[in-house]
Amino acid sequence: MKAKTIKKWFEVHKWTSLICTVFLLMLCLTGLPLIFYEEIDHLLGKELEMPAAASGSKPLSKDVVLEAGISTLPVKAVKYVSWDVKEHPGQMFVVVADSAEAPIEADHYLTMNEYSGKVMDTPPNEMDFMLVMYYLHVEMLAGLPGKLFLGFMGFLFFVAIVSGVVLYGPIMKRFDFGMIRTEKSSRLKWLDLHNLLGIVTLAWASVVGLTGVINTLVDPALERWKASQLAEMVAGYKDQPRVTGTLSSLDAALKRAKAAAPEMEVSFVAYPGTVYSSKYHYAVYLIGNTPLTSRIIKPALIDAKTGELTDMRDLPWYLKTIFISQPFHFGDYGGMPMKVLWAIFDLATIIVLISGIYLWIARRKSKSAQLKRMMETSESLTLSTMGEDAAEK
Repeated sequence: MKAKTIKKWFEVHKWTSLICTVFLLMLCLTGLPLIFYEEIDHLLGKELEMPAAASGSKPLSKDVVLEAGISTLPVKAVKYVSWDVKEHPGQMFVVVADSAEAPIEADHYLTMNEYSGKVMDTPPNEMDFMLVMYYLHVEMLAGLPGKLFLGFMGFLFFVAIVSGVVLYGPIMKRFDFGMIRTEKSSRLKWLDLHNLLGIVTLAWASVVGLTGVINTLVDPALERWKASQLAEMVAGYKDQPRVTGTLSSLDAALKRAKAAAPEMEVSFVAYPGTVYSSKYHYAVYLIGNTPLTSRIIKPALIDAKTGELTDMRDLPWYLKTIFISQPFHFGDYGGMPMKVLWAIFDLATIIVLISGIYLWIARRKSKSAQLKRMMETSESLTLSTMGEDAAEK
């Protein structure tokens, strides 16, 4: 590779790295506790005891459990109901508020025991440590603009990775792989460590970086889905008034959705009028039962008055891409070994980022010192010449 081309790639690597490094460092630091969020909740005593089922007993009707839950709070509307059969069997999570359109700040949360119908927990609607880490990681506490900004930083990170790989080949032709020149200057030692960890974490950083960029597009993608496919699915209800009063059975709605997709499990229900449904339907979201297919969601629309299934479609490719990319980004589909591996790579990437900042500062200091020496030498030569000229006179 020509020296001129190498210099161009070096400039690309330097500036893309410098622009995104601080934000990538924040993402790595906030992402580390999120890898172990379940274990941290357990240590903090936030994990509830699993509901114990009496011998031969079956869970109560979803309608009975829901009615028992909302009777404990002075609210008027159910917004969402969800389940996590794998991690929290026997529990039903309910979000309620004064109206379906109420902002998230006005929501109340309930964790219900599906065997007894009793409230197990009423977590406060406030930001705790893990939620702060989560929102810093996904949007810097700045909503959609923060998400898109982090997506752009992720794109710059990927460009920095590509340019780093392009530079790594020509530079390392002269050295053994993994060599760290400890006997040389501190800057060379950190440069070798930076290059080594950068190439070792290459695949992981590329996957996590790209999937992170994809995940930042989830809000625009959902808006596009609502304006296109969801609008088509509810087109027949266009001129009908919004559903009010007593709704049809939630239990029956879930059974109809399950009958239409028997190989899937119900994960989430959005009530009429909420962000993820229409004004006339229960939107029942079903997922697969394997680590990967559990990220593939299929929505079923159930008429909230008649209880009839009106439509069920696969999500468009762009939403499937986003949802499938999520387990690869968070490393949460392979149990504890995968979490530990993700944490090790995360820590290695933190070292790469910090060493990159150090190398940039050290390089600037080196150039500044070199320029100072040149100026001092030039000044000495000038004074010497002036002295010689004066002596001749």
